[in-house]
Amino acid sequence: MLLLLAEGENHGYQLADHLEELLDEGRVDFGNLYRLLRALEEEGLVASRWSEEAPGPQKRVYELTSEGAALLAAWAMSLRARSKRIAALLARFEALDSPVPRETQDRRDL
Repeated sequence: MLLLLAEGENHGYQLADHLEELLDEGRVDFGNLYRLLRALEEEGLVASRWSEEAPGPQKRVYELTSEGAALLAAWAMSLRARSKRIAALLARFEALDSPVPRETQDRRDL
């Protein structure tokens, strides 16, 4: 959904290309991508339409709905709050004199 917010309307192949660049995990499974887009559309978070603008056969293009943008904003707010809690926990952990038992440190060095 973030790609649709950042880049606007896109068709599935464009989304897959951008996801591959972001995830660095190899090829995107198109079947899963289209199932996810369909599910997001059924929930009202994404809308689609057929487009003849690109060369070749018609392509279905997807765009984020206002409901999808609102959900994305809520997720971002939740992630910010979690990020602050994680940062506080890590700061307390790193402030300890000897946060990791010696035997654990030895195993980590292997």
